[in-house]
Amino acid sequence: MPPSRILLEAIARKKCVAATYNRMAVKLAPHILYTRHDDLFVDAVTVERDGQPPREVKLGTFKLAGLTGLDFDNREFQPEPIFDPEAPKYAGVTLFAVEP
Repeated sequence: MPPSRILLEAIARKKCVAATYNRMAVKLAPHILYTRHDDLFVDAVTVERDGQPPREVKLGTFKLAGLTGLDFDNREFQPEPIFDPEAPKYAGVTLFAVEP
């Protein structure tokens, strides 16, 4: 399954995904898929990095081309209040976003 389709489904079903990003194993809660300069990006909350939870909850930006081994993780997530789908950076480039 193409990575973009995995992310679309994960966002729709509020399911985490697992991948490798910058040689680190990550589990992400994807909140929005969008384009920038003709590349695909996902903004997601990192749930786990190299087996450890993050020190703080924050929304990170990940270039889709840099996520390798992308697959579903059975963990569900709730949309984080820090996510604002109306933020200017998403105007006119959003492909799909999580529903509150």
